[in-house]
Amino acid sequence: MRFPSIQQELLRSALTTEGSFFTEEQFLAWVSGQSARCSYSVRQIPFLELNDWYFDASTGNLAHRSGKFFTVQGISVQTNYPRELSWEQPIVSQPEIGILGIIARSFDGVLHFLMQAKMEPGNINLVQLSPTLQATKSNYTQVHKGKLPLYYEFFEGRPKGTIIVDQLQSEQGARYLNKRNRNIILLVEDAVEARENFCWLTLGQLKRLLRYDNLVNMDSRTVLSGIQYGDGAEGGARPDAESASIALFDRRLEGFQRDLYRSLKEKDKTLYRFEDIISWFTRLKANAEIQVQPIPLNQVNGWHKNDHEIYHESRHYFSVMAVAVNASTREVGSWTQPLLKHFSCGIVGFLAAPINGVLHFLVEARMCPGYRDFIEMGPTVSCGEADYRMESGTAPLFTDCFYHADAKAIRFSAILSEEGGRFYHYQNRYMVVELDSPDRLRVPGNYIWMTYGQLLDFIRHTNYINVEARSLIACLSFL
Repeated sequence: MRFPSIQQELLRSALTTEGSFFTEEQFLAWVSGQSARCSYSVRQIPFLELNDWYFDASTGNLAHRSGKFFTVQGISVQTNYPRELSWEQPIVSQPEIGILGIIARSFDGVLHFLMQAKMEPGNINLVQLSPTLQATKSNYTQVHKGKLPLYYEFFEGRPKGTIIVDQLQSEQGARYLNKRNRNIILLVEDAVEARENFCWLTLGQLKRLLRYDNLVNMDSRTVLSGIQYGDGAEGGARPDAESASIALFDRRLEGFQRDLYRSLKEKDKTLYRFEDIISWFTRLKANAEIQVQPIPLNQVNGWHKNDHEIYHESRHYFSVMAVAVNASTREVGSWTQPLLKHFSCGIVGFLAAPINGVLHFLVEARMCPGYRDFIEMGPTVSCGEADYRMESGTAPLFTDCFYHADAKAIRFSAILSEEGGRFYHYQNRYMVVELDSPDRLRVPGNYIWMTYGQLLDFIRHTNYINVEARSLIACLSFL
């Protein structure tokens, strides 16, 4: 199968909102039923009640006795990027590479994706739509002495199918130290049974479900963001009614959806060439001075520990807590673990504007201490605790463009959870706000305008587009 053909099939799937198995209403009833019929509970416990977790006597680091899973440790940060800053904080160290994998298969001529209604202890609503396989190395090597994750055999060793996406991508660099996952989508031809808690959905259905608050989890979003679309004109595609390109025009795309499609396809009207963006990004990284040093958790300045939590003296940012979990559908039925607890909703957003007649998105070269190369491309704004930051005057540049956005300018808005296996009730409002013109913005040198097509080009590569940007890119739709 030629790759351009797969791209066209992906575009056709992205335009299909009625799958072979569910309507949208039927799916919502199905996922609600999965939550109702399963037994789940999560409760906060004192640190002393953690099983197989301990605080190191000398460093105070919180670790698992197996030496696997993850460790909560401290770091000290000093940087001149984007200005002189220094601080200390706890961070999750999880150097192993996990797998986020989705199986795709054609039904009735349309690609469907095998998704799981999965419980994570940190999800605000517990059950969200996850990839076919969502597993850390400690999970799939069965350190927990539980069952092997379902469908792992498709991704073990050499993947068992045609590769659609296969990338190493980072996670939240403000909370994880050097954390990466393998994001992979496999197209298979043989029959694959949808086991209990699993279902088949088209890409168009998934795009529509992303409009619902806290329904499609972060791991699904990062994998879906890697999908590349054809325009129906590649690889000698026939100009008939089955062409994805003709299907697009048959639907008579209008407004933002039409502009988004042109932002994908119009490669000769970009404000900057690919090489220009690479040069901009390389120069920023080359001139940035960033030092991140591990320090003992019990020596992190400004952070305190009691029987139930590790917290900052300001009572902002996040805290470290412990939970006891019961879950009838997981590989292990019950366990205890630490989680990073977040206190309020943040804002993650792209500003968009027409440039040279083509939609561009304002991208920030963002520094986080947990990135392997310290700087990655992110959305225009990534602002935790948005209400507090706006009230205190500490919000990042351009946050007010989202906080006070005119409803007519909002192209996407939904509250979406971050990774529920490590973070407790960590939510951001993901937004796209379109400006009439970029002229009124004063854009500093660590920001740049890029088209949708350019963003997708950079996602193909490791350590360029951060997880917040990938999550928001996954939400963009031609429907």
